Amino acid sequence: MVINKIVLILCCALTLGLSGCSRQQSDWQKTRETNTAEAYEQFLKKYPSGEFTAQAQARVKELYEERDWQKARDADTAEAYQAFLKQHPEGKWTEEARIRVENFTLAQTPSASGGAPGDSAAPGGAGTGTAAAGSGTAANPQASAPGTKPPATAPAKAAGQSAPASKSRSGPYAVQLGAFKSGAAAANRRWARLQKQYPKLLAGLSPKVLPKKTATGTLYRLQAVGVSEGHARDICKSLRAKSQACMVVRPADA
Repeated sequence: MVINKIVLILCCALTLGLSGCSRQQSDWQKTRETNTAEAYEQFLKKYPSGEFTAQAQARVKELYEERDWQKARDADTAEAYQAFLKQHPEGKWTEEARIRVENFTLAQTPSASGGAPGDSAAPGGAGTGTAAAGSGTAANPQASAPGTKPPATAPAKAAGQSAPASKSRSGPYAVQLGAFKSGAAAANRRWARLQKQYPKLLAGLSPKVLPKKTATGTLYRLQAVGVSEGHARDICKSLRAKSQACMVVRPADA
């Protein structure tokens, strides 16, 4: 009789255990289908040390990071990205947030030339390009002499017409594609990834990793150098349209 009771108790315990496991698996499946931070938190309250506890905790962390990253992107300010980094110093979007903070910092740095971004003089010091156009009354020794035929000149350009823009893709400008606190290796990995994603856009560009000391440590800036201003702006326009960080770097800021 005693043996029978022991066997019965063990069977009941096993049945309850299996029932509990089955219930937890069912709840976990429902939680995964709902896939919200609130659902995972409720699951953790019910099963604080269950079979799926570690997975639920990791997913809650991911969902909160994604929520905060979306808020930072919507605000798109240096302060928003800095706040994100304080909340998530290590995560999926941490590296991208550091890149964007550095881009804002570099954009606010005054240029040695003193000009506003995008308004710098063209390479070569050509200035505004209107000094030589002048008026048609410049002194000409032969033009005033009677009976002297003035020398043939090229047709004057219409007022306000500028010289054709150079189509050269090379020049002293650069594009900054990231800034990394973890080291130069992270910058090189970023370059390799971008090349795979945008092979045509980045074709022919030469990468360069430039360290920069800041109050919080050294940032390693990834730049593609040796491009013209127009080419640099085209690259950044295309990358920003794909939600990729990019900034035009003038020669004075390189």
